[in-house]
Amino acid sequence: MSLIELVRLAISRLGTSRARSALTMLGIIIGVASVVALVAVGQGASTGITSRINSLGTNLLTVNAGASFSGGARQAAGSATTLTLQDAAAVAAIDGVAAVSPELSASQFVVAGDLNTTTTILGTTRDYPTVRAYEVWQGSFLTDTSVEQALRVAVLGSTTADDLELGKDAIGSQITIGGIPFEVVGILQAKGGTSFTSGDDQVLIPVSTLKRYFTGSSSSGVRSIGISVATAGQMSSVKAEVTTLLENRHEIASGGTDDFSVADQTQLLSTATSVYSLLTVLLAGVASISLVVGGIGIMNIMLVSVRERTREIGIRKAIGAKSRDILLQFLVEALVLSLLGGLIGIAVGLAASAVIGAIAGWGFTFNPVTLVAATVFSLVVGVVFGVWPARQAARLNPIAALRFE
Repeated sequence: MSLIELVRLAISRLGTSRARSALTMLGIIIGVASVVALVAVGQGASTGITSRINSLGTNLLTVNAGASFSGGARQAAGSATTLTLQDAAAVAAIDGVAAVSPELSASQFVVAGDLNTTTTILGTTRDYPTVRAYEVWQGSFLTDTSVEQALRVAVLGSTTADDLELGKDAIGSQITIGGIPFEVVGILQAKGGTSFTSGDDQVLIPVSTLKRYFTGSSSSGVRSIGISVATAGQMSSVKAEVTTLLENRHEIASGGTDDFSVADQTQLLSTATSVYSLLTVLLAGVASISLVVGGIGIMNIMLVSVRERTREIGIRKAIGAKSRDILLQFLVEALVLSLLGGLIGIAVGLAASAVIGAIAGWGFTFNPVTLVAATVFSLVVGVVFGVWPARQAARLNPIAALRFE
């Protein structure tokens, strides 16, 4: 018999017991749907976190101040002010550095009209949007003059602007930060994000203004320095130069403990990608167990089918069918069961991944390789778990089969 005839015969046989065929395919459907959906979840999560890291800045290096000590206990990294504005100016002169933004923050109560919110007040300089990959939605950003003269001007993050119900007409209006009046000169374009440290929920003012009114410090210390490197290929060399420069400026001996740390965006991306790749493989491996269970179900139902059709097999052999024909017939039936279950499972898995992606916010993630792998795996399950029943049918003695009741 030709392959087409075998497939038609298999579909006809499966159609005579639709409920049993559907229940048999259910294990394959669940297994394939789980693999497709969970792999999509892993890939979507990886894409989401990569996008979030990239949104932190363009070729970003972040220099954080060291930790301070209180009562003999070490505080969080960045709690000391071992970095200075002069350090930032020196770093800006390094070849390959495109922009630098020193940063110092405080939490303050912000009021606009009858509305208020408590948010992060970030003191920085003109190049902050370049370093952190922000765009100004309305108005303008801080200028060198506003930083030099410690002017009371503010740029709002999009979330803060929404909380205070300040829109396009907010430019030039007045808000109070910690009871001190500030003029709104700009609003940043939203980046998105749900973290409690979202960059959209902040007010940016000149770093000199923050020091004068909110930290009560006349020193030039800052918590961190953001550095935008000109090209991705220069990340490693610039990082090494920044480290050497700051060690020399802070008079740290060779082999000594640095009072700062340099975070590399490339390393963070690499770590996140490897973690989510491992997670995706783990999820797919767990979901594959369902496929094995589905394959066992196919083998079980095919063995039952062989027993029920013993007389049919005997008749076919008696009129000239070869053992190979019987083997192929039952093997094709197992493959059709597995393939149909796999295709339905792929459709269910894609629908599930689309729903999960919409809820999680990373959108629909489609990977053709996953679909091809799921289809091939379904066929492999059909072959592996269909061979034994098919061989059992092919080995039946035709005389004994004809006598079977």
